[in-house]
Amino acid sequence: MRRTSKIVLGLVAVMAPVTSMIMAIGVTPADAAVGGSGPYPADYETSTSLANHTIFRPQTLPSERLPILVWGNGGCSANGLSQGNFLREIASHGFLAIANGAPNGSGSTNSQMLTQSIDWAVAENSRQGSKYYHKLDTSKVAVAGFSCGGLEAYAVSNDPRVTTTGIFSSGLLNDADDYQLRRLTKPIAYFVGGPSDIAYPNAMDDWGKLPSGLPAFMGNLNVGHGGTYDQTNGGEFGRVAVLYLKWRLKGDTTAGANFVGADCGLCRGQWTVQQKNLTLGDGTPPTTPPPTTPPPGDTPACTAGYSVQNQWNGGFVATVNVTAGSAPLTGWRVTLTLPSGASVTSVWNGVGTGTSGTVTVANQSYNGRLASGQATSFGFQGTGNGSATTATCAGS
Repeated sequence: MRRTSKIVLGLVAVMAPVTSMIMAIGVTPADAAVGGSGPYPADYETSTSLANHTIFRPQTLPSERLPILVWGNGGCSANGLSQGNFLREIASHGFLAIANGAPNGSGSTNSQMLTQSIDWAVAENSRQGSKYYHKLDTSKVAVAGFSCGGLEAYAVSNDPRVTTTGIFSSGLLNDADDYQLRRLTKPIAYFVGGPSDIAYPNAMDDWGKLPSGLPAFMGNLNVGHGGTYDQTNGGEFGRVAVLYLKWRLKGDTTAGANFVGADCGLCRGQWTVQQKNLTLGDGTPPTTPPPTTPPPGDTPACTAGYSVQNQWNGGFVATVNVTAGSAPLTGWRVTLTLPSGASVTSVWNGVGTGTSGTVTVANQSYNGRLASGQATSFGFQGTGNGSATTATCAGS
């Protein structure tokens, strides 16, 4: 059941004053936490080729490629420094964070500006002469936002370049928008201000309507709707956001342990935690469907267990669990045979080749090495009916 009119109106009414408060406190360069707490002191800049945005980055770009966060501000504010302390903190840990809105800008933003941020980062990473040339990891993109900015994040979460979504003190306002939940296929995390947060009922309603099998985390910290963004380094929300992005965008399982399992790091502190379908390795749900028979050969054996997580009229989401046999693997490749009329539109936790008929998916750099009996998994979204798909695995 969607929220009452009172809740809907309250959420909208709160966005503007909260944003005004954040704009007034801790958002100018002089007030922002200098550098952040990470190993790469960070600041912000603008670019003439990305009008009306604010770019937070390490002052000296590290040798490692930077994953990307695109951010929608509270109140859909066009002041890119609205959550400046928070975003500078994230950048200091080796991320490129791009906020909608120019520094101290005015007016309001829209979800298309998040897409523009992704487009710009991908282009700059490929443009010779750019300071970001081959410095960004464009395969790792998070879209997130606070309050009204969370609604912007929802709107572009189905972009195939998006790796994960972060919803901060936000939730859909109308049942008519629930289609945005049904089309989610990538891991999602909610960070909410507890029952006193005006967005709490909306966020919890969304949580109950997420697609079956979707990896999801819900954390509530009893601070209300304003969060901790204006505190030094973004306060507790900044600390937890960095951990989540390290896990999802950098494969840091030590950071991921704060979100996974009954004894997770956040489970033992001031956060109230809920989890769905989370595992440390890749965040997809552990399942044990009947494996198909691997092809003959001298390569180390592995099995591929295929299961459809969600099927709707015209599309589906599937998971493939890859399990090493008696010998360890240094890599694996799964061959998918799709039925007539079915095609693959996006793949996560694997590298896909082909879209219809026979499709192959190879391991990513972080999930190819498997000990004997160890398992990992990847997922994909497709069109058509995925129930008759078969999967075979070859290892190396």
